[in-house]
Amino acid sequence: MTGRIGVSAPGRPAADLFIIGGGINGCGIARDAAGRGLSVTLAEQGDLAQATSSASTKLFHGGLRYLEFFEFRLVREALEERETLLSAMPHISWPMRFVLPWSPQMRFESDTPTSRLLSFVMPWMRGRRPAWLIRLGLFLYDNLGGRRILPGTRRLDLSRDPLGKPLKPGFRLGWEYSDCWVQDARLVVLNARDAQARGATILTRTRVADAERAGDLWRITTEGPDGARTHHARALVNAGGPWVEEVIRNVAHIQSSEGVRLVRGSHIVVPRLYDHDRCYFFQGTDGRIIFAIPFEEDFTLIGTTDMDHQGPPGDAHCSDAERDYLCAFASQYFAKAVTPDQVVWTYSGVRPLYNDGAKSATAATRDYVLGLNDAGAPLLNVFGGKITTYRRLAEGALAKLAPFFPQAGGDWTARVPLPGGDFPVDGVEELIAQLQASHPFLPPRLARRLVRTYGTEAFLLLDGAESMAALGRDFGAGLTGAEVDWLIRNEFARSAQDILWRRTKLGLHMNEAQRRELEAFVDTRQAADPAAE
Repeated sequence: MTGRIGVSAPGRPAADLFIIGGGINGCGIARDAAGRGLSVTLAEQGDLAQATSSASTKLFHGGLRYLEFFEFRLVREALEERETLLSAMPHISWPMRFVLPWSPQMRFESDTPTSRLLSFVMPWMRGRRPAWLIRLGLFLYDNLGGRRILPGTRRLDLSRDPLGKPLKPGFRLGWEYSDCWVQDARLVVLNARDAQARGATILTRTRVADAERAGDLWRITTEGPDGARTHHARALVNAGGPWVEEVIRNVAHIQSSEGVRLVRGSHIVVPRLYDHDRCYFFQGTDGRIIFAIPFEEDFTLIGTTDMDHQGPPGDAHCSDAERDYLCAFASQYFAKAVTPDQVVWTYSGVRPLYNDGAKSATAATRDYVLGLNDAGAPLLNVFGGKITTYRRLAEGALAKLAPFFPQAGGDWTARVPLPGGDFPVDGVEELIAQLQASHPFLPPRLARRLVRTYGTEAFLLLDGAESMAALGRDFGAGLTGAEVDWLIRNEFARSAQDILWRRTKLGLHMNEAQRRELEAFVDTRQAADPAAE
């Protein structure tokens, strides 16, 4: 079936695409499609990025450990995307250097293709990863993706280098390599904003209750703030993330053999463990890896776990066992033990990995799969994926749908800035200086946060203010009434939770009384103007 298909009922034109899911995949597809000239409606049952897409380790990375599974195409694509994305969003994404310690005494229980090959060729290694193997992996990591912006790997003597100071004295050899940080939930919101600016309709707090084929269209029933509504679309995109199977079976009522493996990844946040800006990549005796990453200036983020998740995806929480596991794992490396009583925040997300029959959650593929059902109006199901490759996934989704929409434009998103990202990749410090020069009343820490959150749009948010008082109510931690108004008007924020834990992470820096004050303010604002557009 090809060509432009279907028309809606009289008086209500059908959209080209109706997208279910407001995570990174759904919003990325919406942006790409809208930019090609297609009409798009997206519905998200909660807040944008409320589930998996705000619960990541906050990294744009190629996936160094995926090399052990010989997933070279996935790693190459992700490495290529790091620099493409850095150029498009230099405000919410930036380079980071990672320290990987190694010791000849380290042993690993692992069933990866690499470990099996090593055990066959060098059985005397008995679970060790030799230094040359780590260096080979880092050489591939440096060169698979055509690196241009990021610096390459360097060898470290951790017994002398200051980067070894936070670690136990047994670690001498290590390497430092490059990857990138990203504010994951903001990435989702900025894709949704750009999609909306290009003509897409973005519906939050709107659940898709039913979808059925009606001739050559999809008829979709939603339940949202305005009650039940009926929509028509020429194609349906199921980007439901952990709910993708539920959408297939219980919303679209289609039988399918494809499915996802729900894997829970949990993280802990503790007060800052060291004084420098590098991250650590730790290898565990169980074959897992974790990261320790500077977070929100005052904290260290440690994660993640990999556990098969049972129960509803929305009920994902970091268990005491996972918390204790992460503390013990990090304590194998840090000179000062990380203990459960230090944990100030935990979060957990469910990754919807394509069910490839892998024996363990760790071994399950992180690659994405796009399944097209064209027995009538087309249905595209999105399985798996990772933040780093979301833009390529969106291009792949539009390629799958291209035969049905010959009028659509071609690929266009590579290096096209997201809102606020229209400045050079190395221009953050200059932009901060410009913001402080034009608004000298801003404390340096606040000026930096505003640029790192809003980029060039920080100037619009401040809107000619000449004092902190002109920015309105002070909620604490640098959050002002002007910023809250911006988030409600421009970024789909509808609750204090949206603001404190997704649009920003200021919830970490505020006390309970301050959080309650913000909640009351937002609730009052919403009651007065529910649309708040």
